[in-house]
Amino acid sequence: MLALCLLAVLWASAVFVPLPYVTYYPGPTVDILAESDAGEIVRVDGREAYHDDGELRMTTVYVSTPQEDVTLPELMQAYFDPDAAVWPRSSIYAPDETDESSDRESEAAMTSSQDTAVAAALTELGEELDPVVEVTSVTPGLPADGLLEVRDRLLRVGDTPIADAQDVVDAVDAAVPGEPLTFVVGRGGEEVSVDITPEEVDGDLRIGISPGVGFDFPFRVTVDISDNIGGPSAGLMMALAVYDTLTPGSITGGADVAGTGTITPAGEVGPIGGIQQKIAAARDAGADLFFVPADNCDGIGGVDPGGMRLARATTMHRAVETLADWVADPDTELPTCEDTAS
Repeated sequence: MLALCLLAVLWASAVFVPLPYVTYYPGPTVDILAESDAGEIVRVDGREAYHDDGELRMTTVYVSTPQEDVTLPELMQAYFDPDAAVWPRSSIYAPDETDESSDRESEAAMTSSQDTAVAAALTELGEELDPVVEVTSVTPGLPADGLLEVRDRLLRVGDTPIADAQDVVDAVDAAVPGEPLTFVVGRGGEEVSVDITPEEVDGDLRIGISPGVGFDFPFRVTVDISDNIGGPSAGLMMALAVYDTLTPGSITGGADVAGTGTITPAGEVGPIGGIQQKIAAARDAGADLFFVPADNCDGIGGVDPGGMRLARATTMHRAVETLADWVADPDTELPTCEDTAS
C-alpha cells in the first residue's frame, strides 16, 4: 500500500510538475492584401496604390510563453501531433526571459520588420533609400514612456548626433545619474525636443526604448498588422504585399499565396522558427503556393503540404520572378529545397 501511494504521488508529480520545454502549434494566417476594420492593411500615402485580387498570407505559430507552465500531458499531445513540435526551453528563450520582455522584443522586431519590408519592396522597385535610427519600442513604466513614441526618428541625444543605434546606447550610458538628458527626435515631419532622466536598471542607466534601423521613405507606406502578432518572420510576405500594392495587377494572379522568412533592406530572405507549423497553417488555410526560406529547407522533412506547392525563397527579387513564372504556368518548374543553385 505504501508503494502504491508513493507511485501515485510520483505519477501526479509527473503529470502536473512544469517541464523545461515549449510547444509549437500552427497559428492563424493573415492575408496582408486584405482589409482590416481600419481599412486596407497595406496603406499608401503619396503614391498611387493598386488593390487587386489574390492573397498574400503571412503565417504564425502558437508558442508557449517563457513563463507558461508546460506539463507532461501537454508535451505528449504536441509530440504525437504531426503538425506540432516540442523544443527545449533553453533553445528558444533566455534563462531570465519573461512574458513581458518577450512581448516587448517581439513587438520591436515586428516594427523593424515592417519598415525593412517596405524598404525591400521599394528597393525592388528601384528606389534608393537612406537609413535612419528610430524608436522601435517603448517600455511601459520607464522614463521614456509617454515622452517618446514608436517610429520617432532619433536625431540627437544631448550633444551627440545619432548615426546608428549604438550612439543612443553610448549617450545614455554617459549621462549623469539623476540629471535629464535632451532627446531631439523627428515626429510627423517636425523636430520635437524632450527631456528624459535616465533610470538605473540592473546597474545600467536606461530610459526604456529600443533603437533600431528605419528609412527615409519618399512616400508613406504602412502595414497595419494586429498588435498580438510579433517577430520578424513575416518580412518577405509583407515586402511582397507592399510590392503588389504599388504595382498594377496582381502578382499572385488572383491565387492564394503564403510563406515566411525574414527580409533585409536589400531583399535577402532569412530563416525563421516553426517552419513546419507555418506550412501546416498555410495548407489548412487553403493556400496554393508557399515560400520556404532557403535556410529552412533542412527543417521541412516529414511535413505534409497537401496539394500546396513549396517554393524555395532566397531573395525578394527571386520570389517576384517565381510568382511571375507560376502565374503564367501553375505547373511550371519552381525553385525547390532539392535545388542547390540559388
